Amino acid sequence: MSHAAGSNRYYVPEPSIWPLVGSGALLLLAFGAVLSMNSIANGGLLLLAGFVVLLIMLFGWFGRVIGESEAGQYNIQVDRSFRWAMSWFIFSEVMFFAAFFGALFYVRVLAVPELGSPGQALLWDGFVGHWPTAGPAAKDSFTPMHAWGLPAINTALLLSSGVTITWAHWGLIAGKRKQLILGLMLTVLLGVTFLGVQIYEYGEAYSHLNLKMTTGVYGSTFYMLTGFHGFHVTLGATMLAVILVRSIKGHFTAERHFAFEAVAWYWHFVDVVWLGLFVVVYWL
Repeated sequence: MSHAAGSNRYYVPEPSIWPLVGSGALLLLAFGAVLSMNSIANGGLLLLAGFVVLLIMLFGWFGRVIGESEAGQYNIQVDRSFRWAMSWFIFSEVMFFAAFFGALFYVRVLAVPELGSPGQALLWDGFVGHWPTAGPAAKDSFTPMHAWGLPAINTALLLSSGVTITWAHWGLIAGKRKQLILGLMLTVLLGVTFLGVQIYEYGEAYSHLNLKMTTGVYGSTFYMLTGFHGFHVTLGATMLAVILVRSIKGHFTAERHFAFEAVAWYWHFVDVVWLGLFVVVYWL
């Protein structure tokens, strides 16, 4: 049952197959991941099939939502529900990164100093509890990634992208379509450049600094935090690219453009998380 945007009643979409398709994709991904991790035959194929089905679901489901939105079927109440949903989603992402920051805090402030204390000398004789460290059982030396190199460049890139997406938003509100499109193009370009620099950084870390996932607690926390952030930048850049295509097609008005706002919220969240990473992981 559908209701027009001007109606006081809540919009109820028609029955959809996409949630079922999405569930099937997650099932394939789960089975494929488990089989692959245990080196069982066809695990990789199931994993690939899961990703393909997931992409089909995303294109189909979001395409339907975009069509309903452009048809004017959503009223103010639906818009409000979208805003609450995105707010809670970003809050869940905040808690996700808070767990990893908390793990890093525990290691640096509590665990490592304790392992280097005089009371632990019988177990770890000669270990100095300072950061960065790979831990008392580490056999190979490594060099930590310095802040004022590639990480500083990436910080400048993400901060600049926060400016360009805000500039694009101003253009949308002012009805300046060219400014909107140019701002989005610059933001996507900066995001993709960030990812390229991060890939190069990882290559340098592996090849020249001996900094790997197996480099004790420093390596694992470094790659978990920066790697998951890079994954979120990839998602954000993909969403920005979709918004860019929609903007080129003439979607969004100064009054109705929550899809743009939702992606902008997410991108600013990614920027803030990176600032925390730069300070805590690279600088301090």
